[in-house]
Amino acid sequence: MPSQLEKAHIFRALHTRDVAFVIPNPWDQGTTRMLTALGYEALATTSAGASHTMGKVEGEFSRDEALESARHIVEATHLPVSADLENCYADTADGIAETIKQASAVGLVGGSIEDASGQPDAPIYPFDEAVERVAAAAEAAKGLDIPFTLTARAENFLHGRPDLADTIKRLQAFQEVGADVVYAPGLRTREDIAEVVRAVDLPVNVVMGLSGVQLTVADLSAIGVKRISVGSAFSRAAYGAFLRAAKEILSDGTFDFAKEAASFADIEDLLKTQG
Repeated sequence: MPSQLEKAHIFRALHTRDVAFVIPNPWDQGTTRMLTALGYEALATTSAGASHTMGKVEGEFSRDEALESARHIVEATHLPVSADLENCYADTADGIAETIKQASAVGLVGGSIEDASGQPDAPIYPFDEAVERVAAAAEAAKGLDIPFTLTARAENFLHGRPDLADTIKRLQAFQEVGADVVYAPGLRTREDIAEVVRAVDLPVNVVMGLSGVQLTVADLSAIGVKRISVGSAFSRAAYGAFLRAAKEILSDGTFDFAKEAASFADIEDLLKTQG
């Protein structure tokens, strides 16, 4: 089992390759072990997937709950794990720094901070405040004893503000104050993604699994994207199959869903390879 320091260096190195790597998002120990067995090189948590597993909507998950969930994922794999830390569960610089320190303490080698406030009436932090928040996270990350990879997220496109110019302005500012990776979730076109990649000097993460977006790993690599995540897409795909099956029984009284189910043996084999 690699040490946390070794995993941190492995994770950093993945961002320097000529082609993009895919970092899928498990939401519990079982999905972590399966993705590890399948051969992925690194994993990232999903705040939505983890909160839904606990019967909560995203935003109801506390920092303690998120980090405990992340700890279970870290312990279930030998791979580097980065975390979706939402807005670092804090509005103040001290609170942000504490989240980064606690993230490292549970074995994570990276984490994100976003400029979404969680407040419906003002969903995005003002520009200057957003930059100050990333600076606080970067300072805390640089003070750790591992090279903790900080991803700074500009959330405009997820909150009804499809302003590419402002998004790029934010990502450039996040780069200047010490982020290691930048990320604008919700970009849907090749042209917008390419514009972001050209505008910054840091590795760019893109999330896939969004409805209507038809880009491949090869397409994104050609654009210059370095990292591809799927956010809550895997967990939503799993819940989609679960809900279709449950509704089929209620509405039709049939059990045809079982034709598409993973076999017991396949699941057990994947878990055994991690034993």
